[in-house]
Amino acid sequence: MAREVDLVARVAEGDRRAFEELYHLYHRRMARFLTRLTHRYDLAEEVINDTFWVVWRKARDFRGDSQPSTWILGIAYRKARNALRAASRGAAQNLDEEFLPLTSEEPHRAEELRDWLTSALAQLPVEQRLAVELCYELGYSCQEIATIMDCPVNTVKTRLFHARAKLKKLLPQLAGAVEREGARPADGPAAREGRES
Repeated sequence: MAREVDLVARVAEGDRRAFEELYHLYHRRMARFLTRLTHRYDLAEEVINDTFWVVWRKARDFRGDSQPSTWILGIAYRKARNALRAASRGAAQNLDEEFLPLTSEEPHRAEELRDWLTSALAQLPVEQRLAVELCYELGYSCQEIATIMDCPVNTVKTRLFHARAKLKKLLPQLAGAVEREGARPADGPAAREGRES
């Protein structure tokens, strides 16, 4: 965090190299978060650029009350929310999964699980989806998420509670839909649950 605070301070002084370093430090994390949030790579990139334009112009306003990442993602959140509202009139593009790497030793199962989770997350209201992404994907605390989303901590907790409840219902439904579409039951999570019983 000290490195990030130093970078923001240098950006506030007009240091372009510090700005580039800060941009590269955050780009991948923000791209993954924003692509999963917006389901549009082009919109995610636009939000990243808009966010860093604000960071460049407003770095002097960073008071250090929170981590630089919380401040930057707060800007990105507000920009994404506005971009989603503006884009809701246009046609959505397919999710570009360039920033959703597989981490499992079994790539086909990891891809299937990722697809189910992505589908389930897409069915959540935007505010709940954001809270889930910030908490579980990026590891922010409820207090940090409240700062980013500019809402009370209890609102964040409520959004996470409702999101978990919806995901608990949606994931088995998605697994069942895949099996009905012809996937082999032996390959899906529902089948594995049956074997474990």
